[in-house]
Amino acid sequence: MSFDKGLRLPGQSASKLGHLSVIQSDWVRSLIEDFESPELLTSDPSATTWAAFDANGVMPLRNVWATDGSFVVVQTEQKPPKEVAFVKAALLMLDQTKLDALDKEHPHPLLLREVLTGSGIQHATVFPLRNVRTSMGSNLLAVRNIVRESLKVDENGAFYDTLKWLAYRKWDPASTARSPGFACPCCGEEIKEGLPHDADEVSCLHCDGEVFLSDVWGFHLEMDEDSAPDSVASAYMLVMEHLMLFTAIRLMWHHTDKQLVSDTLFIKDGPLMLRSQYSKMVPNIRAFFEYVKQKDRPVHVIGLEKSGKFREHLTSIARFASPQERGEPMSYVALSHAYVRREVSRSPELANPYGLRTNWGEKLYVKVDPGLHMVLNVPVGEYQDDVNKPESADLIGLQRILATIPGIISHSYEGALYPVALADGIASMSSYPSAAILQKFVSEQSK
Repeated sequence: MSFDKGLRLPGQSASKLGHLSVIQSDWVRSLIEDFESPELLTSDPSATTWAAFDANGVMPLRNVWATDGSFVVVQTEQKPPKEVAFVKAALLMLDQTKLDALDKEHPHPLLLREVLTGSGIQHATVFPLRNVRTSMGSNLLAVRNIVRESLKVDENGAFYDTLKWLAYRKWDPASTARSPGFACPCCGEEIKEGLPHDADEVSCLHCDGEVFLSDVWGFHLEMDEDSAPDSVASAYMLVMEHLMLFTAIRLMWHHTDKQLVSDTLFIKDGPLMLRSQYSKMVPNIRAFFEYVKQKDRPVHVIGLEKSGKFREHLTSIARFASPQERGEPMSYVALSHAYVRREVSRSPELANPYGLRTNWGEKLYVKVDPGLHMVLNVPVGEYQDDVNKPESADLIGLQRILATIPGIISHSYEGALYPVALADGIASMSSYPSAAILQKFVSEQSK
């Protein structure tokens, strides 16, 4: 490992010749020869079993909702710099009939404005990270209260109502469930039993400190008393993408038109998962989709993965799958747990299989035409322990989802969906508002 270049001294060049003796090994020489062989693969080495999609008699979904988020960390120019993070998330609703009228490659600005008018909901907040502190208390206390009040104030508390809906399993009228358990932000002791049903706040049994329902996410576990990493902002962005998407699902689930929720496609940018301490809500989300199956009211949700190891693996094998010519039916394959472990993760069997604690959606490969393929996530309900699961029949609403995909394809980016691209444009902090404007604002407020 070489030394990095500093302000006064040069860096160290890594040795290029120090390990050449290793090629004396027959195994290494054989590996190099095979690696440099010009022989091309003529078939899929993973033997992925694709299925052709028959769209006959399958009705595309009528409405589309998409969510996306972004965050930017801003520093002042003073020394030491003050640092805050701005977070923004957007929820976008599109009418499929209006969307069909758009040119997906070069949309007319006036038509695009008509489609987007009144269709978007935005949420934004700001967190203190470093060398900045409110007079009301520590950064830890500030972040906890900012999270709680941001959820309660925006959209008249709709996002906070969704948090309670998920935490207390309120999709079931008979539910008396307590919230998931979590660590007390005041003393660190586990509140294993969670909060009582429908409670907003309680006193910790261990330290008598004030505990909020919003503490269930565990943002406090990722920061110190007076400073926080930027991962707090990225985690809040992910949480808000979930809460905004499930707000739309919640309102439609309880709508007088019982078919409305089942005629809608809900899209989240990125995989359907919550990592680390934020995964405590995953069992409740899975329980909701299991309830959906029992009530025979399918809720069509997908996550779109734009990058990562699944996207890379699909790109390596997509050329072997149909369609090979335009006009041929699209094809798809649901990835079993065994397939993910063997072909994508390339790992031995683990005590906790991939996604056991974190994922509420399973992986799906879709090839729409010879040059277009994508990685989707689709819920199945409760986690299935069988290594040969899930099968395509286990993915909730798969047929109508696949029937809807061709109508929302965007050719602006690789494997893109038009609603996600539009939501990304609304939620992006790189251009609106620009990071430069935010930095100027923070610097002026710091004087």
